Amino acid sequence: MTSVVVLGAGPAGLAAALELAESGVKVTLVEQNNYVGGNASSFEMGGINVDYGSHRLHPASAPQVLDRIKQVLGDDLLVRPRHGRILLMGRWIHFPLRPIDLVFKAHPLFVVGVGGDLIKKLLSSKPVNSVVNESFASILKQGLGKTICNTFYFPYAKKIWGVDPNYLSPIQARKRVSAGSIGKMFKRLLPGGTALGGASSKGVFYYPRYGFGQISRALQEKCIEAGVDIRLNSRIIGIQLDVTNRYVEVESKGYIEKIPANQIYSTIPLTLLTKLINTKTPPKVLKAAELLEFRSMILVYLQLDQDQFTEFDAHYFPSTDIPFTRISETKNYSDLNEPKEQTVLCAELPCFRTDELWNMSEQELGSLVSEGLAKAGLKVNSNITDIKLKKIPFAYPLYTTGYEKNFELVDEWLDNLDGLLSFGRQGLYAHDNTHHAMYMAKAAADCLNENGSIDTAAWQAARKIFESHVVED
Repeated sequence: MTSVVVLGAGPAGLAAALELAESGVKVTLVEQNNYVGGNASSFEMGGINVDYGSHRLHPASAPQVLDRIKQVLGDDLLVRPRHGRILLMGRWIHFPLRPIDLVFKAHPLFVVGVGGDLIKKLLSSKPVNSVVNESFASILKQGLGKTICNTFYFPYAKKIWGVDPNYLSPIQARKRVSAGSIGKMFKRLLPGGTALGGASSKGVFYYPRYGFGQISRALQEKCIEAGVDIRLNSRIIGIQLDVTNRYVEVESKGYIEKIPANQIYSTIPLTLLTKLINTKTPPKVLKAAELLEFRSMILVYLQLDQDQFTEFDAHYFPSTDIPFTRISETKNYSDLNEPKEQTVLCAELPCFRTDELWNMSEQELGSLVSEGLAKAGLKVNSNITDIKLKKIPFAYPLYTTGYEKNFELVDEWLDNLDGLLSFGRQGLYAHDNTHHAMYMAKAAADCLNENGSIDTAAWQAARKIFESHVVED
């Protein structure tokens, strides 16, 4: 019987484990935390299931992925309207953008600036993609014009990734910004179009009744039913890929075990994976892996002694004078009425682990968020009954200029190792959504042959499809 060890129990790992087990494969799923879901999990605070930041399931999900989620969640998968807003030039505008908001609520300078940029674009004789030294900044400025870039995308990018947009790879723009031109932006504002920011054509999203982490918990239950051996609180300390002695070495509660496998499916950060493989890793590969960076994230949760903070599910803050990029209110995502007189806000603060921010206390970060909200005109007037922090070391792959050479070196080396398949956001150093991760998982499972080998041609074809994925916000 073919056996596979899956590393990491986020959506990609869980989905792959389930697909493999249902096809008759013996699967062991290894996770270092005591819960599944990774960054897409939820936890309880004040009687509310709160997420690790703002999460939505987009209608743009591949049909097979959406069908799987509907299968495991049933009636608990809700259809919800997009109802957020963004603070642009001191004014609140609905997000995703609506034509009426742009006309009546946006700052006049923003409207005039965007209009002027559109006219210049129409009159320009420059061909598309005529920029010689491309960067995140040049790609977006050419496509969207300076007004949208300078008021939204550039300051927001600096906050999220901690790097000047001129030093971000053009690939970052293509992977993270679905509306890459003014023409596309306006098309998405028309009836039947897709709104700026990646909303669906109907301005809705899917959301589990009991928090986004319910998807992972439901997948976990299905995995157990299918016979997957799930090992939580288990730390990976080594990977042996010798064809006659292939295994994953795991430490749990002081006990070390070697779990044999025909194939090892990894969804853990590829930068860590290179250090765990018990083979002589070429020095140039190790060096390249060290140069691949991830942006970290601190999530600050404020439990408030009130029923609802605002009617909006999320608020976006591109301005650099506000310390966080986004505030979400989970009760508004799922339209929960309970518990009464309690709600929780989640503030997202991107950073590096070397930043002073990373080591601040709950009280310090709670005060920072409260002061930022007041500055944005959203002063917290009720009692803050609790503050919690969640720290995500590997939140976003950081695509600085020239990162591609380092990634390709590491990726090629891993891809040529017999017995190992690396995929998912962290495994392929990719910007993606949950539905993208689950699509990768299905593809990875489908590439396993009956004899326990990998259909390499099918996997390379799937990798080409992954390259077309663009993040939806």
